[in-house]
Amino acid sequence: MARLRDALRAGGLTAIAEVKRRSPSTGDLRPDADPAGLAADFERAGAAAVSILVDERFGGSPADLHAARSATRLPLLAKGFFSTREELAQLLAAGADGVLLLLRDLDDGQATSLLAGARELGLDALVEAHDAEELGRAVALDADPIGINARDLATFAIDRQAQLELVARAPRDRVVVAESGIESRAQAAAAELARADAVLVGSALMRAGDPAGKLRELLARPLVKVCGLTREQDVAVAAEAGADLAGFVLAESPRRAGGVLPVPESMLSVAVVVGDDGDHEADLVQRYETENGHRGRDAVLLRNGREVARVVDRAWQAEDPDHLERARATQGRLMLAGGLSPENVGPAIQAIRPWAVDASSSLESAPGVKDHERVRAFVTAARC
Repeated sequence: MARLRDALRAGGLTAIAEVKRRSPSTGDLRPDADPAGLAADFERAGAAAVSILVDERFGGSPADLHAARSATRLPLLAKGFFSTREELAQLLAAGADGVLLLLRDLDDGQATSLLAGARELGLDALVEAHDAEELGRAVALDADPIGINARDLATFAIDRQAQLELVARAPRDRVVVAESGIESRAQAAAAELARADAVLVGSALMRAGDPAGKLRELLARPLVKVCGLTREQDVAVAAEAGADLAGFVLAESPRRAGGVLPVPESMLSVAVVVGDDGDHEADLVQRYETENGHRGRDAVLLRNGREVARVVDRAWQAEDPDHLERARATQGRLMLAGGLSPENVGPAIQAIRPWAVDASSSLESAPGVKDHERVRAFVTAARC
């Protein structure tokens, strides 16, 4: 039936919202979690599917699947430590559309048998890997979807960078889910740009005062970029205001930074360059070509040298009457830049629906020095 797989490849970044009462790594998360109420809330908040922990070590049971099934039409993923076809049949009867299979606990013979059993029952199987060897096994087993877990289940340590590299290496004809360690919009976007189709989020939702609100926050677009940052205190204010991307101009400019400054985990750093990508420690590169001795009009956003979005900007120090029309005609992920301010970003978002918005000079008190109130106002206006 592939209900789960199809839901996760619905276009753009999708999310599996997870219900779990506790975690072996952190203890109690939400001991009184109501699977039915949360599943219904997650559906309204835009989840593509709901994951239900049915293992008692997580405070769950198959009864939680029954409860969630009664409250939502979304595909349900049963999570636990499964090793027999009989368990899969019981989960199907409880309302599951898919099951998690952990390659850490299964040899290839067991995994092959369980995958065949799931297909016979009409269940999708999310096959989870956490290192390169397990990813290779998942691919060889023809698993689809494939989950890449940032958490080492033996040590409970989180390694997001290793996860992103594995996500980027996974075959493009498989649905890929980035699991664990997603707590901010920027971290979800990092998985998206590494070519994950979906993220699975549990602990961050269960710890939130409003789990459905937290899910909306993680999936909300556009992302907000504050560019032309040169001072650590301005980075801190942008982060506190809720910006997702911090831009550092490394080309000749009144806003040129001495380098890419450290950013908190709630943000991604962007090196803004002209012509040459250069050598730096940024998460992303925003590259303009050179035209008439200055930066060109538009740019590309790159992750590890691969284009992940188009940047539609305004011509260098010139009027650009076609700016919004060019943006509207752009296919794929669009970052809208050029002339945006707290006063006009809201109408621009309504007109264009970009993936991200970018402002710099309109947020300054002097070149390279941010006006903190205008930074806050810009982020607030972009979120409305």
